[in-house]
Amino acid sequence: MNERVKKLRQESLDAKPRISAERAHLMTRFYQQAGMMSAPMLRAEAFRYLYENKTIYIGDGELIVGERGPEPKATPTYPEICCHSLNDLDVLDGREKIPFAVDAETRRTFEEEIIPFWRNRTIRERIFAEMSQEWKDAYEAGVFTEFMEQRPPGHTVLDGKIYKKGFNDFIAEIDRSLENLDYQGDPEAFDKRQQLRAMRIAAEAAITFAHRHAARARELATQESDPQRKAELE
Repeated sequence: MNERVKKLRQESLDAKPRISAERAHLMTRFYQQAGMMSAPMLRAEAFRYLYENKTIYIGDGELIVGERGPEPKATPTYPEICCHSLNDLDVLDGREKIPFAVDAETRRTFEEEIIPFWRNRTIRERIFAEMSQEWKDAYEAGVFTEFMEQRPPGHTVLDGKIYKKGFNDFIAEIDRSLENLDYQGDPEAFDKRQQLRAMRIAAEAAITFAHRHAARARELATQESDPQRKAELE
């Protein structure tokens, strides 16, 4: 293990896990101002808004970059799926095993902004509203649990595509599919168009996110006095 890796490893070990309100705040702001649109387009525009506005973090000495939150171990939440209550935050902050610190500002943001907006709007609440009383009784009795209570869904097997194609390749495929939609003979053509357009927006958002990292790297390079690190950033 070289000195760079040792240093980065120790920084990771020393970083204290905490709850970050950044993503929840951005999603709340987006959905507060979002107009009427199809579900795929709404989710895609939310994704684009997140990638255009979330904090870009490039740590000192890092060669592989990218954080879910604004800094290492700053853990985002997903209020559109399952919104944490104040009690949830207290449990996360105080539990003995794997705690996530919740500072006063984060708690205030949840109490005053995030929780009020997402009440009765989350995917989890909408699903529960459709379930039978028998299902709810079984759930309350602990017969089974459900995933969204703990974390967002999204486990993915990439099957090699992401390693062999760029996002511009995906966009080109999407555009070809859009051109080949059969509005006369396919009753699902309009729905497919919405989905394909949403996929294009998501791909564009990923490119934007990469460009924002590149811009941050160039900015840091102008401030760097070590020639080797300056070259790495460039």
